[in-house]
Amino acid sequence: MRSAILVGLAAALVAGAAAAQPFAFVPNEKSGTVSIIDTTKDAVVGEIKAGEKPRGIAVSPDGKTLYVSDQPARALLVIDVAKKAVVEKIQLGESPEGVGISADGKWVVAAVEESNTVAFIDTATNKVVVNLKVAGKNPEHAVFSPDLKWLYVSAEEGDVVDVIDARNRKQVTSVKTGQRPRGIGFLPDSSRAYVAAEEAHMVYSIDTAKQVVLKSIKAGQRANGIAVRPDGKRVFVSNGADGTVSAIDTANDTVIATIPVGRRPWNMAITPDGKKLYVANGRSNSISVIDTETNQKITDITVGELPWGVVIR
Repeated sequence: MRSAILVGLAAALVAGAAAAQPFAFVPNEKSGTVSIIDTTKDAVVGEIKAGEKPRGIAVSPDGKTLYVSDQPARALLVIDVAKKAVVEKIQLGESPEGVGISADGKWVVAAVEESNTVAFIDTATNKVVVNLKVAGKNPEHAVFSPDLKWLYVSAEEGDVVDVIDARNRKQVTSVKTGQRPRGIGFLPDSSRAYVAAEEAHMVYSIDTAKQVVLKSIKAGQRANGIAVRPDGKRVFVSNGADGTVSAIDTANDTVIATIPVGRRPWNMAITPDGKKLYVANGRSNSISVIDTETNQKITDITVGELPWGVVIR
């Protein structure tokens, strides 16, 4: 009996450890699917049907729920990861794009391009609480600061980042950037934000206390996605036209490495331990995996057609 109990406990521990491993989720625009990648094996282990054109994606802190924007449906899809199925659709308006989630998991936001709004969704009810009009035109990404104080929204056609008081759901200012701002990332202490501007080929380091640009950093051609390492020492930017990712040292905001990846790298995500970066290559139908210490590509993983980005939980 005692040996049977020990065997049972060992099996439970192994199962628990396996469940704790992070998975990456990749929305594939043209395939209408979300690929599931086991980050320990760097292999696709599953797929979820996700509307007609999934783009923006966020995952709940417990990893149980995905929130995916589906442009043709004008909706936010709520996906149960265990069931691998859409369980609810939340109407948003024409052309929803980037999706973000607060660190506490209480709020999901979606940038809605045609109405120049950001929808705030209460995850307890899956209801839109407010559609906040932003000053900039054509919002692309909406990202919460880790301290939940700010929501930054990149306005593609406004050449600004709109700054929202996240708690009061009110815009307080805008920060001027270069042409076509896209990806956004914050340092872990929320002191700085990094914004990629696609047509300026630059990354802007922003002081979040003063809401001013501290430094303009030259990136590659058509800088797009941003990912920040959990220790805050590195920021990565994807360069769509170059097929590369640049690594920025945040101690002095300079580019220290450029890593070749696939064609048209877009949005990205880093594992919770900070060791690996996953890059969606839209025109290669693949995910490139990068070692964030050595700044070398480890492998490429084939996914669906036209991958838009990655989230990891």
